[in-house]
Amino acid sequence: MTSRTPFLNRRDILTAGLGCTCSAFLYAQDARADEKPRDVFVERAAEGTPHKGKVLLAVQAHSDDIPLMAGGAVAKLVKEGYTGYLLRATNDDMGDAPGLGTAGSIGDHVLGNERDNAEVARVLGLKKVFDLNYLNHRMADVSQNELQCRLIFLIRLLKVDTVVCWDPWAHDEENPDHVAIARGIEAACWMAGRAHDYPEQLAAGFAPHAVTEKYYYARRPEINRYVDVSGVLEQMIDANRANRAKGPAGNHGSRLRAELAKSRQKLPLLGDDDVMADRNYIREFILARRQALGKTLGVPYAEAFHHIGGPASPSTVEEYVKKNAVPIK
Repeated sequence: MTSRTPFLNRRDILTAGLGCTCSAFLYAQDARADEKPRDVFVERAAEGTPHKGKVLLAVQAHSDDIPLMAGGAVAKLVKEGYTGYLLRATNDDMGDAPGLGTAGSIGDHVLGNERDNAEVARVLGLKKVFDLNYLNHRMADVSQNELQCRLIFLIRLLKVDTVVCWDPWAHDEENPDHVAIARGIEAACWMAGRAHDYPEQLAAGFAPHAVTEKYYYARRPEINRYVDVSGVLEQMIDANRANRAKGPAGNHGSRLRAELAKSRQKLPLLGDDDVMADRNYIREFILARRQALGKTLGVPYAEAFHHIGGPASPSTVEEYVKKNAVPIK
């Protein structure tokens, strides 16, 4: 059985008064938001590092996708032993909607988001960043075969076991970059395991390697797994604070604090310094949806995913052979 979360639009924002450019997400609330989801698996924090030796590829079209949608799950999996990498598909040259991120030229956006993306990787404990550097909002022009080839190369190079990415099957997706990278990942995950796809990569020394597990995130995901991310709260806050050039988090808290001070007002929530203002703003507004979801599950914070794969189960044939095979006399 699957469940749905309300439609999420990055541009549904509440802009503060006083002429302030600071903004926070407004999330549509499900009429049954207080009801506990039924028949959906909840992935809890694991003891130790059970995933040691496995490789995770966190995939985003833009620098703020993972922090906003799946930063908790990525941090949790790395904490549990994964070696993680971050892939960003675009160069974020288009910046963001008015009131989000940091205003500037196209060049400012490219450089600012490159720096932010590197900091997101560091905060989440990811080993290396790969930037494909396609033009922002122009990935509909990119050949799917080219994109799949590049992704297959990385999957084979890194020997990726698990990906975290936009859901290629999700509803209500308006951003062409999200759609393109999701479709590319979905195809690359299984094609990377086939010896006849891009054999020149095998000649260069790589081996076929298929991805076996996927955590797909979306604006309105078809949910079959919740992940308890309460144990990595501080990393979620730090990852969102790293996104200053793009998105609704970054330094919006300190910017709101400064705007209020001009009219001799203040919010106790924002504290007495910029760092506290940014962190508390993110905790209160940006992570509100994770907190509301966690409340329904009996945990402080949670994220929702369309999960595919995991440890392989014996096939019907294997089970039959195991039960019925007899020695030859």
